[in-house]
Amino acid sequence: MGGLVIAGYLERAGSKAPVHKVVTLATPFQGSFEAVIKVATGTANLGISPPSSREREAARLTPALYHLIPSFSNGIEISTPTLPNSLFDPGVWQPTVVDSIAEFIRKTGLPSQKTKRQEARECFASLLNQAKAHRDRIDGFKLSKAKMTAKNWLAVVGVGTKTRVRLRIVKRGNQPDFDLRSKDRANEWKDKVRDPQARRLTGDGTVPYEGAVPQFIPEKSLVLVTPEDYGYWEIQDRSLTLAAGFHGILPNMNMLHRLIVRFFTDRSDKRKNTWGRMAPGVAKKDWNPPLKLRLEE
Repeated sequence: MGGLVIAGYLERAGSKAPVHKVVTLATPFQGSFEAVIKVATGTANLGISPPSSREREAARLTPALYHLIPSFSNGIEISTPTLPNSLFDPGVWQPTVVDSIAEFIRKTGLPSQKTKRQEARECFASLLNQAKAHRDRIDGFKLSKAKMTAKNWLAVVGVGTKTRVRLRIVKRGNQPDFDLRSKDRANEWKDKVRDPQARRLTGDGTVPYEGAVPQFIPEKSLVLVTPEDYGYWEIQDRSLTLAAGFHGILPNMNMLHRLIVRFFTDRSDKRKNTWGRMAPGVAKKDWNPPLKLRLEE
């Protein structure tokens, strides 16, 4: 989430921002389906608390979650043309989301001439509109506006873990419903998979690769890491990755700590102990990370 805040700040402040370098780790610049599932059901790979109705109701009233809604192309599969094709449209969500907001307004809201459900619909639309406006600002951001280039931004993306890469939306009766299929969780980041398009079907367990790619940084400048990049002695972090997912544990990676220090201090890699991986489809000769790195394949 911090990466979205930084990008939004730089888009607004432009050249007035006193920022020279930025590091973002697994930021969902284009969103994560786990945020959608959290709002819809109260469960997702966003935290380790047990599922409950209270968790679901709290999620539906949390503005930041709507800022994480996926917007990358081919992310959602619509079963019928009568449904909207954007998760920022209230018409694609189950009516129970509005029901939860209406109940919250009934319990805590101020008196109004409008019905609680009408207020809830307006509130839900406002949450989605504000999130969409922020996404549009970030998508339209140019590094040059903040007097920066891709060499000033280290964008680290996690891959190599099974991640929800798409969401199918169906109509049950007259209402939309999220069809959470297991086959929509994928990890094609495998040695035997050579098709660049197929290799994009991966992620860090929470953020799909497509959701982690910022619009304002060329993919040839991205630095990818996988669970294999943990050191031999990082036994606990490897175990936590298996138990809780790669996304939340990725910032613990020792190699990344060295990489970040090198980036901010302009140090060379004297010990040859920092590295990275290329984005799918990027040729070796074109890979251009913001600092000199050993290429892992």
